[in-house]
Amino acid sequence: MGSRMVLRAAIRLLVSVIVVGICMMWIMAPTNTYRQKWRPSINKKAVSTFFGTQGPNMLIWTFPVLLVATLGALYLHLGKNSNEKVVQSNEKRQWLGLWRRPMLVKGPLGIVSGIELAFLIMFVALLIWSLATNLHNRFQTITPKVAEKEGVKVWQAKLDNAALFLGVVGDICLAFLFYPVARGSSVLPLFGLTSEGSIKYHIWLGHMTMVLFTSHGVCYITYWAVTGQISEMTKWSYSDISNVAGEISLLGGLVLWAATFPRIRRKAFELFFYTHHLYIIFVLFFVLHVGIGFACYMLPGFYLFMIDRFLRFLQSRSSVRLLSARVLPCHALELNFAKSPSLSYNPTSIMFVNVPSISMLQWHPFTVSSISSLEPDKLSVIIKSEGSWSTKLYQMLSSSPSLDRLDVSIEGPYGPASNHFLRHDKLVMVSGGSGITPFISIIRELIYRTKTSQCKTPAMILIAAFKTSSDLTMLDLLLPMTGSPSELSNLQLQIEAYVTREKEPTIDNSKRVRSIWFKPHQTDTPMAAILGPNSWLWLAAIISSSFIIFLILIGIITRYYIYPIDQNKNEFSQSTKAVLNILAICVSIAVTSSAAVFWNKRRFAREAIQIQNMEGQTPQGSPNSGPYNGDRELESLPHQSLAEATNIHYGERPDLKRILFECKGSSIGVLVSGPKKLRQDVAAICSSGLADNLHFESISFTW
Repeated sequence: MGSRMVLRAAIRLLVSVIVVGICMMWIMAPTNTYRQKWRPSINKKAVSTFFGTQGPNMLIWTFPVLLVATLGALYLHLGKNSNEKVVQSNEKRQWLGLWRRPMLVKGPLGIVSGIELAFLIMFVALLIWSLATNLHNRFQTITPKVAEKEGVKVWQAKLDNAALFLGVVGDICLAFLFYPVARGSSVLPLFGLTSEGSIKYHIWLGHMTMVLFTSHGVCYITYWAVTGQISEMTKWSYSDISNVAGEISLLGGLVLWAATFPRIRRKAFELFFYTHHLYIIFVLFFVLHVGIGFACYMLPGFYLFMIDRFLRFLQSRSSVRLLSARVLPCHALELNFAKSPSLSYNPTSIMFVNVPSISMLQWHPFTVSSISSLEPDKLSVIIKSEGSWSTKLYQMLSSSPSLDRLDVSIEGPYGPASNHFLRHDKLVMVSGGSGITPFISIIRELIYRTKTSQCKTPAMILIAAFKTSSDLTMLDLLLPMTGSPSELSNLQLQIEAYVTREKEPTIDNSKRVRSIWFKPHQTDTPMAAILGPNSWLWLAAIISSSFIIFLILIGIITRYYIYPIDQNKNEFSQSTKAVLNILAICVSIAVTSSAAVFWNKRRFAREAIQIQNMEGQTPQGSPNSGPYNGDRELESLPHQSLAEATNIHYGERPDLKRILFECKGSSIGVLVSGPKKLRQDVAAICSSGLADNLHFESISFTW
């Protein structure tokens, strides 16, 4: 363990140095120092017959980021099973709580912490610096004589350059756009982020990217119109910028962008979902527009996204073994899947679910309510009937008593790299409706830690707001199906449940919980990590080996096909060169990822057969058979085992300010999951400055 810590510290130091270097290059890129001194010197050494003129850009912009991703994967692999160490180090850095406190609560940016706001300001400053420096340097060279020589006026020449550099600055945003949506990437957890928590960064970057690229296009169209060069819009240059490709890319981006605005996204989610696939058109024609050399700026983020997307594609090709489902009277479902014991994940992880009989293309995220340490052979998710997709699924299971199999595919699970909530003295978990599901996994994790005495567990207060009495059945899911009611007695757990739309309990005995048991099918497999238990190590191998294969392929193509024609004079077709590079990237990623997946699938095929044989030993179809002999039927009110810990309040809403301010302890973790207004109210209380011990965290996909 000591050598691992030393190695992790060395990797962390090396990654820090590389990241600082990358930031420095972004700052220096628009300056004359970089363009007139650094870049020519690098070109002399990096331009070769194997990589051509794109070699320097790959060396400066692509290689360092992929190296960070590779080192990050190794760092995360070495850090497995070391949560206790993380907790101790986090307790020594409580001052970070001030930076994590919400600074903005309402507004177009959503809930933004101090550290997020600081990085956002620095990023916007980088964009302004880049645009201002580029324009300043270029405008100095535009004189009346120079403009007259080009046949335009001075303001028209400046408009031409402004249009160019708006596109250059837009490329900076595009370079970061795909990192937040690479769900299994090593970059996000390396910086303590999760994919679901980083969605808002993707939204911010997407808006900035499209504003800049739209301005870039409008300025160029205006310039061509006032200078009588409108025919430039139909130009597809052989060895220069391809305007038609840029227009197609922008058009695809505008359609995608229009469907992302909140009103459209909420009212027509399917439209938002399907139009988002236009990112393929957007990126492909962007590369054809600017050429592969300039695309190296944004290539690292998209490269990592492509690896992640292909691994998700491979995982989604197989149907997973669905063991059972519980249909709750509150229009909620609990789906229980068989899983490999080697598949481990942390609380608050999420999983994407696809039911082909409802939609072949739609994937929806749900929080995993089970934990791998307490339930090694089973994974559960809770789905509340709220949208059209989840409503169809609920109706399918609740109205079909003879249903004995449901075809389901999954992607994930994805989650935090550590149990960061353990650093607090007390946890206050505030939920609204189905927002309780992330907290079920946290409570189950603390049940396990209490049983095994791994470490001191924080005291917990669960504040759960529901609309009706039937929703209280969600509380009985706090215990796993195989759990014992006595397990809650060892926890310091207080539950405050609020039924907001009823002033007294109502019990409808006609609405009973149904348990559905599914028959095994030979094509179904237990859930397993797509890259096995050493997934971070395999990811590092995929990133590094795929990039090496890409370099070999493009080196051979350049040396023996492009260079004899081009001679490094940019006389070869830029579009053809871009297509060849894209194909080389796709082949490299497909070969290495497929090899890693198939190697792990073959290695763990025996384990899957053993699980299926174990299930086949008992008849399916009744609650008293199979691996869930201890299944408990839910009641219309919380189970008796929860009665002592639960206070139910009818016809009122929780006084969150009073409850939070009355909490004692040096570090109170305030976790909130639910509607937007609930998250904003809790964030406002934590950011008021009236209590220094409140540390806010929102668990949500929306912002």
